Amino acid sequence: MNPTITLDQWRALIAVVDAGGYAQAAETLHKSQSAVTYAVQKIEALLGVRAFVPEGRRAVLTPTGRMLYRRAQALVAEAGELELAARRLSAGWEAEIGLAVEVLFPTDRLLAALARFGEESPGTRIELIESVLGGTPEALLTGQADIAITPQIPPGFLGHALMRVRLLAVASPAHPLHRLGRPLEHADLRAHRHLTVRATGAMRDRRSATVEVDQRWTVSDMATSIEAVRSGHGFAWLPETRIGAALACDELRVLPLAGAESRYVELYLVLADPAFAGPGVRRLAECLREAIVDAPRIASGKPGGAV
Repeated sequence: MNPTITLDQWRALIAVVDAGGYAQAAETLHKSQSAVTYAVQKIEALLGVRAFVPEGRRAVLTPTGRMLYRRAQALVAEAGELELAARRLSAGWEAEIGLAVEVLFPTDRLLAALARFGEESPGTRIELIESVLGGTPEALLTGQADIAITPQIPPGFLGHALMRVRLLAVASPAHPLHRLGRPLEHADLRAHRHLTVRATGAMRDRRSATVEVDQRWTVSDMATSIEAVRSGHGFAWLPETRIGAALACDELRVLPLAGAESRYVELYLVLADPAFAGPGVRRLAECLREAIVDAPRIASGKPGGAV
């Protein structure tokens, strides 16, 4: 069924409701009152319904009119979004952007950046790849990512320092390591289970580990690792940005490693092809940088990841 009512006619109906009458709607639309009245009457005639009934000097929506008003709002809004998306695409805004992000990057900052970008370019789809260690550079090398946040800059790419993430060695307060009541040594760690997150790259080295121990669980998700440590199944170096609440309520406690309990990872923002990056890629990169600057306290406690 082909539509017989134009967007201008639907806009007239919406304006009558929003402005409070035909005369006011005519002023809003910069049209004559007769043109606005005719547009609404045309809708009623084509559909065989009454959208308004007179009530004194006012036009009041009928139940059918209220339904038409709601649907017309959605229709006109969608048409406007379609035109805006088409203009952005014609200006070079990408239809889809691949974004690879190291899991150490704070989730709240990532979502803030995506939300800001989404407000400016709602028609651009984001393909998010959340990766660990080698997975992020691999997404750049294989062409899956237009932008990457990575601790490792692959050969042939340039990266700009984005932030520094602090990792803390932690365990449950009830863990045997905390009951030793003294600064810990490497030999103490060897006797207990170490929890790590598996690298997502296809070329990952299964032997790679942050500390040599006899017992280890390697999981695929950061949330699983955090929950396992909280439940007392082992110890791990975890990003402070992910465990701040657990530390504050003493569900997790930092291990006394005589200064070795902290590790830092530098994260870099990398564009796959800076010379030919489209406006969407460039703007999303700006949103990611802005999300770090806007954060009152990220990882190291200072904006921009400075230590």
